[in-house]
Amino acid sequence: MQDPLRLQDYPIASHTLPSKSAKGGWQVPKRLQRVLSLADFEEAARRHLPAPIFAYISGGCETDRALRSSEDAFADYDWVPRAFISTSHRSLSTTLFGERWAAPIGIAPMGVSALSAYRGDFIQTQAAAAAQIPAIMSGSSLIRLEDIAAANPKAWFQAYVPGEPERIDALVDRVAAAGFKTLVVTADVPVSGNRENNIRARFTTPLRPSLRLAWDGITHPRWLFGTAFRTIVRHGVPHFENSHATRGAPIIASSVMRDFGARDHLNWTHVQQIRDRWKGRLVIKGILSPEDAQMARQYGADGIIVSNHGGRQLDGAIAPLRALPQVVRALGPDYPVMIDGGFRRGSDVLMALALGAKFVFVGRPFNYAGTVAGQAGITHAIGILATEMARNMALLGVLSPSELGPQHLRRRHGS
Repeated sequence: MQDPLRLQDYPIASHTLPSKSAKGGWQVPKRLQRVLSLADFEEAARRHLPAPIFAYISGGCETDRALRSSEDAFADYDWVPRAFISTSHRSLSTTLFGERWAAPIGIAPMGVSALSAYRGDFIQTQAAAAAQIPAIMSGSSLIRLEDIAAANPKAWFQAYVPGEPERIDALVDRVAAAGFKTLVVTADVPVSGNRENNIRARFTTPLRPSLRLAWDGITHPRWLFGTAFRTIVRHGVPHFENSHATRGAPIIASSVMRDFGARDHLNWTHVQQIRDRWKGRLVIKGILSPEDAQMARQYGADGIIVSNHGGRQLDGAIAPLRALPQVVRALGPDYPVMIDGGFRRGSDVLMALALGAKFVFVGRPFNYAGTVAGQAGITHAIGILATEMARNMALLGVLSPSELGPQHLRRRHGS
């Protein structure tokens, strides 16, 4: 009898190059065998993409302090491993909302992914389905949410709540009709963050054609022909497809910002409106304070995602990992607290789990992986994280993610 396919058996190198296949049938394409970390994908994407598009994906807002802080927070702790514990039967398998997943990791929502990789959201959700992990589709996607739900019935949908009650209802009804079972409502976008780095890099919304932008495309021919021309030829000019119940404006239209206007009047009564109408699982994303975490639970959220929007909204916002312990204490150990922001290594994921998170979502690295190598690249990135987690669980002396706890960490003095 053949052993079941396990994500943790993906053949990533440790001190030698990986083999072409592994136990369970995972295969690494030859061109990816020397991609050994998520950082390798970022550097490859930097070379592959026109500078404005890479800047949009990689940047935060203002001074990028919140962006840097999210990654720096992992240095606040050191690991305390245990010795001589048999971990030969360890497994990454994790249950969330009553569903069993191959690992406690998922793909975070990322807007306009189809601008950096051909059918970016589609290949993300397909790779997630094949790896048996969740993927969250972004409300600012350039691909119809119905297409994603059809490709991956277990995908989640993330919504930017419209400003008017009737448009909220219409969007919720559309998501339900498409077949999504989990709705993620983003809480940290009353207005758009000050992303002046995008303007300096010549990335604007709407995307304005120019001689400089054309030159950026010409000097990156793999992106120009493999993503930009291929998309236009096969699917036409990209539109913001999912901001409302109806199709939004083209990405180059001057009217596009009307779909992303200020939402600074939205409040918890609108969350109640969504909860009353939405019959599936409801998750609130963008929570950093214990008080808001308790409010989310009070208004019917089935779980929350601790997040500072990838450092793209409020510069100087607390790092999600630093906010996590207080949020977990406020809600108790059984409530589904999830997290995203700054995760680049399997050890980062394990650290969040030790601090009380039930699940970790990762964004930019999967975008870079899809940019460089399509769906195979995303699968490879998932495999990198999974194998790093499995290896480090053995080194820590734990059999499953649920065994991780504060006893495995020591906070560094002064952090």
